[in-house]
Amino acid sequence: MLARQLSKTLCAARRVNTRNYAQVLSISSKKVSMSKFEPDKYINYQRIEDNLAIVRKRLNRPMTLSEKIVYGHLDDAAGQDIVRGSSYLKLRPDRVACQDATAQMALLQFMSANMPEVAAPTTVHCDHLIEAQIGGPQDLARAKEINHEVYNFLSSACAKYNIGFWRPGSGIIHQIILENYAFPGGLMIGTDSHTPNAGGLGMVAIGVGGADAVDVMADLPWELKCPKVTGVKLTGSLSGWTAPKVAGILTVKGGTGAIIEYFGPGVESLSCTGMATVCNMGAEIGATTSLFPFNKRMGDFLRATQRGEIAAYAESFAHNLRADEGAEYDQLIEINLSELEPHINGPFTPDLATPVSKFKDAVTENGWPSDLKVGLIGSCTNSSYEDMSRSASIAKQALDHGLKAKSLFTITPGSEQIRATIARDGQEKILTDAGGIVLANACGPCIGQWDRKDVKKGEKNSIITSYNRNFTGRNDANPATHAFVTSPDIVTAMVFAGDLRFNPLSDTLIGADGKPFKFDGPNGADLPPKGYDPGEDTYQYPPKDHVSVQVQVDPKSNRLQLLQPFAKWNGKDIEQAPILIKVKGKCTTDHISAAGPWLKFRGHLDNISNNMLIGAVNSENDAVNKVKNIFTGEYDAVPNVARDYKFRGISWIVVGDENYGEGSSREHAALEVRHLGGCAVIVKSFARIHETNLKKQGLLPLTFANPSDYDKVDPTDKMSIIGLGTFAPGKPLTLRLHKTSGETVDISANHTFNENQIEWFKAGSALNRMAEAKLEERAH
Repeated sequence: MLARQLSKTLCAARRVNTRNYAQVLSISSKKVSMSKFEPDKYINYQRIEDNLAIVRKRLNRPMTLSEKIVYGHLDDAAGQDIVRGSSYLKLRPDRVACQDATAQMALLQFMSANMPEVAAPTTVHCDHLIEAQIGGPQDLARAKEINHEVYNFLSSACAKYNIGFWRPGSGIIHQIILENYAFPGGLMIGTDSHTPNAGGLGMVAIGVGGADAVDVMADLPWELKCPKVTGVKLTGSLSGWTAPKVAGILTVKGGTGAIIEYFGPGVESLSCTGMATVCNMGAEIGATTSLFPFNKRMGDFLRATQRGEIAAYAESFAHNLRADEGAEYDQLIEINLSELEPHINGPFTPDLATPVSKFKDAVTENGWPSDLKVGLIGSCTNSSYEDMSRSASIAKQALDHGLKAKSLFTITPGSEQIRATIARDGQEKILTDAGGIVLANACGPCIGQWDRKDVKKGEKNSIITSYNRNFTGRNDANPATHAFVTSPDIVTAMVFAGDLRFNPLSDTLIGADGKPFKFDGPNGADLPPKGYDPGEDTYQYPPKDHVSVQVQVDPKSNRLQLLQPFAKWNGKDIEQAPILIKVKGKCTTDHISAAGPWLKFRGHLDNISNNMLIGAVNSENDAVNKVKNIFTGEYDAVPNVARDYKFRGISWIVVGDENYGEGSSREHAALEVRHLGGCAVIVKSFARIHETNLKKQGLLPLTFANPSDYDKVDPTDKMSIIGLGTFAPGKPLTLRLHKTSGETVDISANHTFNENQIEWFKAGSALNRMAEAKLEERAH
């Protein structure tokens, strides 16, 4: 509900001053470990305190919470240029988190950096490669067998480079982080776009590509464009069916380049995991990250997860875990939680949202399939103890009236700890007695890891989930599936009706006794009264003698492949490069590098490149995965044409539409383009993470200076990029279109490269530049 209201009012926001100016205090020298798994790695509040003492003198103004945490992690607080929305900050994050699909490429890149161990605390989480098919235990066993080679690689690489390893079955990365690693005031980067989940514990947690993670792992400062700050003041309180979930999003670009910072009396009505859900969904409006100020609910969660010492330390540092009075926001939005109504959003995009009270009419008017085939709860967004308890309270009401789910009903616990706790406390039994199937503690259908059998591909149908994304084909690879997103409470109620037109807030069902009944609102404890049951121990500590560990990659493997450096820039302008594809409309990282069955190739760049842009719509023929080869005159799959151009020694270009590359922080969407011979991606606008990923791989992400110039480009054009010899920050480049008629058209293209990023381009990639810098270091 919060992000829905936020997106509705972003454009009408204004700059406003708020709250009390925090006085700088001295911080105790007491050492507090970041986690029980890293007893020798300590929370460094003193660094934040020291940096802020410098920054305060320089800025001479009150600061927002986001600024305190971000500037508190500056590599050079005295010399760093600090202008919101324009400066590029060099930062020192506290830790790095990687999920198994992205970790493969990140570790392969780190291995080429030739370092003995990671420089920052790092963890790898096996949550993306487990396919939902039958049920938790069976699916987990099958995943371990199928992915044996990858899991062994990750396990050995983690052991080799002093990285914490969470085995398959541990849970979803973001829930594991929240339960074990997130702490108020910390700065973390993660190779997954929903890393901001940790903002529920007052942490600035930002999703990045694997190349960014490698920088931090290799002891380089991490670069971030200084974010603007959008303040969201919450008043009132949530109640009944209204949960701290996202009901819908007006625009997936509404938060681009900004940190969303929540505050106000309404914050106290949200649980810590509820706050994490709101922050998680901030990724869907393009926000850099989202966070809440440290409060009692966070302290309670820290203590419940056996981190009382961190809670006490945060309480002593509370003056820097909230905004100063008078802090200025670039935008300010006010939301009364008491006035929010549950929403359902979709299908096919997070942009379309409908209040529950009007959803029945929307289903009928739009011709959406009303028969609800499957309801799915869980995912990194909605899989906490509170979520499961509230859903179980709805299922219990149905069982009491003799009903079982009419739709298929799946439940995904967020972690092994959540699974074990709801098994002990009875919620799991209620949900399964009602007809639910408990899946493995993993991402599963949320990211397309779903071996769905109840409908055929191409069959029009509806599902409803408590997941975070509903792009076409996202969950089951079926473009005809109408996927809707709402809270776990609403999903659970609707599976007993089996019909999208059912409104659980007002409609009745017929019980086994033939009498109508109406659901009462959901209820559930945010923390387990008996404490958490840790369940099975699934963590692998790095060995003390980690240097002697050998990481083996079979040269014949079709799952893993050692990386070869990309070629350096040749020092010339790009001349008459063919346009591989002019993309029409929405093009997410799912369209550029599909997940689902392709996840198994995340460690093998050449094999996974066979999915490059196969989901993008070709503007020439409105077809997917069908582009014309300019040399043969024949139409073929996008990767095939790209490979043919590469074989001929021809670089090519992609042209795209608005917010190109939104969605998951999937660096393969950049790596594949570079690997198959791409040199530039030119669009109306980029999603933040993808633009950075393209730069990291030595590509040119450019934007039309005039977005309408997109229409001047014909798919049959060849394009020159002029001005690379004097490539400089803020200086536009010229695109020269060579028409088949012989005419040429010049248009202007902008870029966001800074000096350092231009060096990446010239070196061929950020990793190449890193290697060059190390050679230069040794030479001196």
